[in-house]
Amino acid sequence: MRGLTRSAALVVILGLGFGFSQVAPAQNQQTPVPDAPTPQAPPPLPGTEGPITPGQGTTPIPAATGSTRPAPPAPAQPAAVPAAPSQPPADDHFQNTVPKSSEADFQSLVKVYVNFVQVPVTVKDSKGKSVAGLTFRDFKVFENSTREPLTFFSVDPQPLSIAFVIDQSLPSNVMDKVNTSMGALPGALASFDEVAVFSYSHGTKEWTGFTGAQSNRLPAVLSLAQNAGTDPTVPFTGGPFGGCSISQNGNCVDPNLQEGRSAGQNGITALPKELHQLNDAILQAARELSTRPKDFRRIIYVVSDGKEYGSKATLREVVRYLQTNKIAVYGTLVGESARWGEGWLDRFHLPFEINENILYKYTALTGGDLDSEGGTNGIERSYTKIADEARNQYTLGYLSHESIYDDKFRQIDVRVDRPDLVVIAKKGYYPSAQDNK
Repeated sequence: MRGLTRSAALVVILGLGFGFSQVAPAQNQQTPVPDAPTPQAPPPLPGTEGPITPGQGTTPIPAATGSTRPAPPAPAQPAAVPAAPSQPPADDHFQNTVPKSSEADFQSLVKVYVNFVQVPVTVKDSKGKSVAGLTFRDFKVFENSTREPLTFFSVDPQPLSIAFVIDQSLPSNVMDKVNTSMGALPGALASFDEVAVFSYSHGTKEWTGFTGAQSNRLPAVLSLAQNAGTDPTVPFTGGPFGGCSISQNGNCVDPNLQEGRSAGQNGITALPKELHQLNDAILQAARELSTRPKDFRRIIYVVSDGKEYGSKATLREVVRYLQTNKIAVYGTLVGESARWGEGWLDRFHLPFEINENILYKYTALTGGDLDSEGGTNGIERSYTKIADEARNQYTLGYLSHESIYDDKFRQIDVRVDRPDLVVIAKKGYYPSAQDNK
């Protein structure tokens, strides 16, 4: 600042304050200070000038005379939108209600084959041993005499949901063998299986709901379910026990000996008939079993001599319930019905007599199996044998050709292209609305 005058220094300071880097010459005259720039409005966005017309956008305003700014270009007119049909087609019913992003997922949910039928199959040789290694090409499935092409085939083992039913109306010597063998039941099952315990004699009793097969609860319940059994009594037609020998106020002290009841008429004693309510026991177990998950194989395991008398439910009603809910009945036949020859004769029903053995009908109609054992060791082995057989089955699946609105019985016939093999499968089924859940 040494060579500058006082006025020139002032100009330099003002110039720096206004952002000028040029230094005024060292003269006596002052440089005028420029005015600040005039604020201007930002240019409007293209296509927003002028009045807005629905369907056409905006109308451009003609450029003013003498204006240096060019007019914005007119926006392109949108293509004409076709008129919506008065009624949408039937195939586009869900297009207006389902977002496009989830339309594919929704279609995958509604496409459910409600006519899919699953058939567990057991194949044995002439010696009664299970046969493994078969493929889907070895099987043929017929429904109502029409062959159905297989759409599903599996040999994977499945967890079991077992309703274990114990006959407590057995003779005392047979009941003692059953009581001893029940401790081997948990060892025949896997940790992912579940078991519920039932018993029947004069009525049906549920000892426990479904619990783990390897839990501590199951052995405790099985020990509580043991029973002494029943023994037949000898009728007395005379003597102090033959009629009403002791009376009070004209009536027998023991109402069972009252004339017209179990004592009968004219001094002939008619003892009360035995009760073997097998049908009611299987039906109650099936009702509990029908609520179990579908990925479990539903099994009713019965240890009995097969006698039936006194049930409110009939064989036909119970079998229909089993076939509707995909439940198979397996059993270990004990007592007189397990003897060779005598067990075969017990299948014939004499008029006015109790049914000596109907357990084989349940197993044959539901695709189960029956094992006859007389000793304790044989009953214990049957637990493991039947559990393995029920778990390791061939699972066949097909789409039924019958209408989904038809609830009539559908007969199933499974065949294998080898004459030396025996095929065990359910005889048919009743379609149910529960299959769609």
